[in-house]
Amino acid sequence: MQIEAVRGDITTQDVDAVVNAANSSLLGGGGVDGAIHAAAGPRLLEACREVRRTTYPDGLPVGDAVVTPGFDLPARWVVHTVGPNWNRGQRETADLASCFTRSLERAVEVGAASIAFPAVSAGAYGWDADEVARIGVAAARAWQGSTERPDEDGHTHPSGIALVRFVLFSAPLLDAFERALGAPHR
Repeated sequence: MQIEAVRGDITTQDVDAVVNAANSSLLGGGGVDGAIHAAAGPRLLEACREVRRTTYPDGLPVGDAVVTPGFDLPARWVVHTVGPNWNRGQRETADLASCFTRSLERAVEVGAASIAFPAVSAGAYGWDADEVARIGVAAARAWQGSTERPDEDGHTHPSGIALVRFVLFSAPLLDAFERALGAPHR
């Protein structure tokens, strides 16, 4: 499995699934959430309302994830996850790690082989970019290690996801993820 970080717009990524840093209502918001809803079109909001009506009437819990179609996005799927809000005292690193792990699990369930993540909780939710990067990259690597299976020749192959791409909208966020990945600093 390849893990990379790029600067860009998550709504334009040519991947099977994009992750939405959603709020628990799933009904849109600002930042990444608003951008994904705007780019996916009004059917995304309809799908999220249906998820709320049928599966999560009280809202999606922090650290969990749910999938909807991508509609007008290049990505086939949107994986919505609710990060912990540092500003509201939600400071458990395990909850943040769960956002990444549950999103990967949900993506595999729908057959995605590539996924793009934003810096979940690093924006309006107030988490430090370096902490989000460290946790996100560690979660992806741990998940990769837990899903790789050796073949008869001893070579390992990941089951499901072939590409995890962290798509960051600013240079400071990209720098944080490059540090976490151990990439050469620009």
